Amino acid sequence: MFSHIYIGVSDFARAHAFYAPLMQALGLRQRFNDPANGWAAWQLHSGGRPLFIIGLPYDGAPHAPGNGQMTAFLAADRATVDRVHATALAAGGVDEGAPGLRPHYHANYYGAYFRDLDGNKLCVVCHDAPGPG
Repeated sequence: MFSHIYIGVSDFARAHAFYAPLMQALGLRQRFNDPANGWAAWQLHSGGRPLFIIGLPYDGAPHAPGNGQMTAFLAADRATVDRVHATALAAGGVDEGAPGLRPHYHANYYGAYFRDLDGNKLCVVCHDAPGPG
């Protein structure tokens, strides 16, 4: 469905330090990291698309987070939701909703919400029922 998602940042090095551990916790690998041009991308280990990209705004104007915009990452399980949310907060992210069920979306929606260091709203969610155990 998507080729790529591009999230604007104001300080590339700071943003990369924030996002790299989150992408690792989600099981994504870095496709490229170009500090000279201020952008980096991650993808599934199998390669191809979609890409998740962070970077300085192309037009050179200051970054500003959008109102009502959010990027949601699919997690393999609920433990990954918990881990990514904790990683984001430990790296300076702002909590926008602790990990938990959101049955008003659907019975197995287990998600967490946070903002990155530039105020971009992010979500990590698992749509599956918990596994046995």
